[in-house]
Amino acid sequence: MSLASRRVARLAAFSLRRSAHASTSARYNSVNADDIAHFSKFLPTSTILSTLPPQSLPSSELSPFNDDWMNKYHGQSTTVVRPRNALEVSEVVKRCNERGIAIVPQGGNTGLVGGGVPIKDELLINLGNMNKVRSFDPVSGILVADAGCVLESLSEYLAPHNHIMPLDLGAKGSCQIGGNVSTNAGGLRLLRYGSLHGSVLGLEVVLPDGTILDQLSTLRKDNTGYDLKQLFIGAEGTLGIVTGVSILTAPAPQSASNVILALPKFENVLPLFVQAKRQLSEILSAFEFFDREVYDLAIKHGQGRALSEEDVEGAECFVLMETSGGKREHDEEKLNQLLETLFESDKPLINTGVLSQSPAQFASMWAIREGLTEAVSKEGKAYKYDISVPLAKFKEVVDTTREHLGSKGLLRDDAVKHVVGYGHVGDGNLHLNVVAAAYTPEIEAALEPFVYELVASYKGSVSAEHGIGVMKTHALHYSKSNVSIEWMKRIKQLFDPKGIMNPGKVLP
Repeated sequence: MSLASRRVARLAAFSLRRSAHASTSARYNSVNADDIAHFSKFLPTSTILSTLPPQSLPSSELSPFNDDWMNKYHGQSTTVVRPRNALEVSEVVKRCNERGIAIVPQGGNTGLVGGGVPIKDELLINLGNMNKVRSFDPVSGILVADAGCVLESLSEYLAPHNHIMPLDLGAKGSCQIGGNVSTNAGGLRLLRYGSLHGSVLGLEVVLPDGTILDQLSTLRKDNTGYDLKQLFIGAEGTLGIVTGVSILTAPAPQSASNVILALPKFENVLPLFVQAKRQLSEILSAFEFFDREVYDLAIKHGQGRALSEEDVEGAECFVLMETSGGKREHDEEKLNQLLETLFESDKPLINTGVLSQSPAQFASMWAIREGLTEAVSKEGKAYKYDISVPLAKFKEVVDTTREHLGSKGLLRDDAVKHVVGYGHVGDGNLHLNVVAAAYTPEIEAALEPFVYELVASYKGSVSAEHGIGVMKTHALHYSKSNVSIEWMKRIKQLFDPKGIMNPGKVLP
């Protein structure tokens, strides 16, 4: 069978799988008036939103919960409950388990793969009311918090204690720590602080039968049997609902600087990264890459400007580096030595650069990087692929995708307007974005499974940090073997035999 034929076959299988998603709703019962009355026995009326009697709210009232923030995925849930603690979550889940009602756990609804919104009319359990810090130990740096705590709020809570959260995301103002854990969010400073698999010390989880699994350990070392919490990190609510998180926070750096560098060609990124790691070592906290096309979109849509038009002339891509350490003089000396080395080299790796000179400029330079996603969204409808590939292949993936779309005649203003790439060089995570005038079956057919096959050819991952959700269930096999997928299904069956937890997500 030719490659084209295989792609047609896979697309046909994908369509069947989508139809199967719709038919699985027949396995579940819908929420009814009796369920609303039952929930009202232990939940305040204000924490139940429903289009069913007696509330009979208009469906528009539930749109913020049914629709993802990119307006790409849309559910038809009739009821949202907003419990205030794990006991209330447990009571809701017990009822759903008894009645065979499917559940979608939801945090800040900032996900990009449809993992936090319904496929059909599942009950939505929104954790936004669970927003209390339970404890913080300033000696160990261990924070215990409700799953609904907003990431930025936790950062603000820690600031007077001279600690910071070990992850930082562009959506920090609305994403919640429970959702971060459930998707194993990586973020901008994974290079320095590692993944949540390392910093999360314990979890409180409501299991699919309503049992509360309390593993909110505040111990950094606990070698007693299976580390069950790891199963729920990145499970996207398919094995249980994370209601509490114990996490190791980091001491706040006493000094921080950043610099944006303009590079004449992508091939200079990796030598620059090697040199930065060698000379900056322990103070290097972020190393971000973005190509020229997405930088221009950020400038166009008002995300800031760090470099003059003269500075960016001849630049093919950019790097944003951040340093953070314990002594300003020491850190600035190391950074300045690196910049001197870069500028004075016989074969300079960079054209020019701007070093932040104030907290305001520091924030402004990060605003450009964090604003790339918003700039892309303002430009059009974005097909977002969060992938891991070898660092040397970042540009090749973007260029190959652009050439493929061009060969299909789709590079035009009324179809695909831009193909751009940016991401975290420190952990090999590329954000490939295809910006279109509209979401269309023609563009989707051109992109999938092409992008996933391309990633697989590099032995990469189809999801680096955003998760699988509903978007990538059909693509799981490009990164996981049949044996791995089979054991994932067995784990799902063990925890959730009725399949009520976030159905249609993660597993095909």
